[in-house]
Amino acid sequence: MKNLTLENLARVCHGSYFGSPENRGIEVKSIVSDSRQAEPGSLFVAIPGERVDGHKFIEDVIAKGAACVLSERDLGARPYPYIRVKSSLAAVKDIAEFYLKGLDIPVVGITGSVGKTSTKEVIASVLSQKYCTLKTQGNFNNELGLPLTIFRLRPEHEIAVLEMGINQFGEMTRLAKIARPNACVITNIGPCHLEYLGDRDGVFRAKTEIFQYMNPGGPAILNGDDDKLITVKEVHGKKPIFFGLNPDLDVWANCIQDNGLHGIQCRIHFRDVSFPAQIPIPGRHMVYNALAAAAVGRHYGLSVEEIQRGIQRLEAISGRMRMIRKGGLTVIDDCYNANPVSMKASLDVLKNTPGRKTAILGDMGELGEDELRLHREVGLFAADCCLDLCICVGKLSLCMAEAARQQNPQMETLHMETLEDLLPLLPDVAEKGGSVLVKASHFMQFEKIVHALTA
Repeated sequence: MKNLTLENLARVCHGSYFGSPENRGIEVKSIVSDSRQAEPGSLFVAIPGERVDGHKFIEDVIAKGAACVLSERDLGARPYPYIRVKSSLAAVKDIAEFYLKGLDIPVVGITGSVGKTSTKEVIASVLSQKYCTLKTQGNFNNELGLPLTIFRLRPEHEIAVLEMGINQFGEMTRLAKIARPNACVITNIGPCHLEYLGDRDGVFRAKTEIFQYMNPGGPAILNGDDDKLITVKEVHGKKPIFFGLNPDLDVWANCIQDNGLHGIQCRIHFRDVSFPAQIPIPGRHMVYNALAAAAVGRHYGLSVEEIQRGIQRLEAISGRMRMIRKGGLTVIDDCYNANPVSMKASLDVLKNTPGRKTAILGDMGELGEDELRLHREVGLFAADCCLDLCICVGKLSLCMAEAARQQNPQMETLHMETLEDLLPLLPDVAEKGGSVLVKASHFMQFEKIVHALTA
């Protein structure tokens, strides 16, 4: 990895190097925090987590050939080099910032309340039609995940698409300082992480912290249909690029045609040209994601044909509107995370499917003092979606079930206290077929439901 010698690593993270002087010039080949990913020449970062302390695996990674260890503890005299730091997490962030600066690779930073991951996927699919592109994998979008993503960059990469997730004030500032994005995309400002951010105005302030460390010459690409984001008049002296369904915006769409589980079509317009777009993942919200990707692609010099092809080649990922078909059953796997906005968007997709419709919905986290009201809102929305069965799981989702029953007594609505209470009912749900939406916040572990329905 460019410039990441043990000597430089110790200097950049303000650590103390312990080991033979001749090893100071060794350049590490990779940086990992998971001992299972350690390989010859890697730097292993020992992080004391809530459940697992990485320091327990130091000897294991050395046996695998790791070149060095980053440790918060004094390891004493060892036959291998290590770097002692006050905080492994702080050290990782310092190293990532240093490493990225040395690569001179443009960064597209993506944040927002809903749709970050889907938007990141479309942008990466578009940019990959012209550039060697690295994108955030899985949920590696926080203060540890972002550095680990950056450490996957190599000189052959031409652009990086980095998702940046937060739930507290100041967190985005720290992420932006590491990534220094050349272009910033904000998908929307919704009622998410209200436990820490208070209200949508707080969410807006926290998300727009990304502007503090973005490249002043780069564009801010914002959802112009969002009532908070449209108030941004300029960023570093430049007018944002706005996208949405309003024809007065810089990038907009019309002629939207919903093809159910087969995706959605629209026509995307720039100021000077337009083109038809086939989005292979269902949901009207995917139009916004495609618009953001089109704006990014245009900024980085892609042709209309390349943008069009990148949108059409988009592939769904696990837990994010992934369609799993088994016999007469279609499982809509959207269980990675949830908030009121994304819940309603997913229910809209289910509503437009043919045949029997079942929604399995669970608790949504970090909604603050309005959490019961917001769960009721989702229940009321579900009641108007022409569902055959709505199953609500979790303590908070009792409000969801009660609201759905009151709004639509004809719809079969069940409430389960726990996931374990639900599992015995799943064979019957699968046998009846049709489409089944599985949606909840990540802590509900609804991937077990997806597995049970599709195993």
